[in-house]
Amino acid sequence: MHRNVRTIDDVMTLLDGLFAPEADRWTAHAGDWWDGFYADRSREIPFFVAKPDENLAAHVRSGLIEPGRALDVGCGPGRNAIFLARNGFQVDAVDISATAVTWAAERAEGLDIRFRHGDAFATEGSYDLIYDSGCFHHLPPHRRIGYLALLDRVLVPGGHFALTCFTAEEGTATPDADLYRQSGLSGGVGYTPQDLRWIFQDLTEVELRRMTEEPPDSPLFGKRFLWTALFRRQ
Repeated sequence: MHRNVRTIDDVMTLLDGLFAPEADRWTAHAGDWWDGFYADRSREIPFFVAKPDENLAAHVRSGLIEPGRALDVGCGPGRNAIFLARNGFQVDAVDISATAVTWAAERAEGLDIRFRHGDAFATEGSYDLIYDSGCFHHLPPHRRIGYLALLDRVLVPGGHFALTCFTAEEGTATPDADLYRQSGLSGGVGYTPQDLRWIFQDLTEVELRRMTEEPPDSPLFGKRFLWTALFRRQ
């Protein structure tokens, strides 16, 4: 059958296919790709450490973000979900990788965190905080639509959305249209502050800065190749 576009979902699937084999990171096979990524826990991957992001810790400890219901999008091995739970948040954490969720649950033994293996975009409920450390920059441009729909659906009025993502120096600076022409994300999409302000323009900016570089012996995770952003829903 050569005519296979009738719905928005069909368009999304078609666009996903333009990124093959990178598309395996977010299509029906995404779990398989990320399971392989998380399989070896001894790999020298910066965010495999059991430390929360320095920006998240700063916002919580200053009282800028107060305890409530939190959703950790793309939780990976659970480092930020664990920090939030230890600081009085009711945490739901979701990842497309079953291997990552298993690892996170092992780290979180004794903590009341509701881990879920699946598609974060399918999350229902209401949250005072949505936190994303490293998921957003792996999305192709057309998948931002579902991401914004998730924020609109589950973030409560007055709630916060916090993000860490690649700078344009770390991720690819290729324009959106050219990403489709080259059929790949080159490891991840890089953003400028102007990009982030435009994409999340329906939210109020609280802070947008480079992540502070943390030394190896720090109890916090911090790399300067990431932006940290905090937005509030009015």
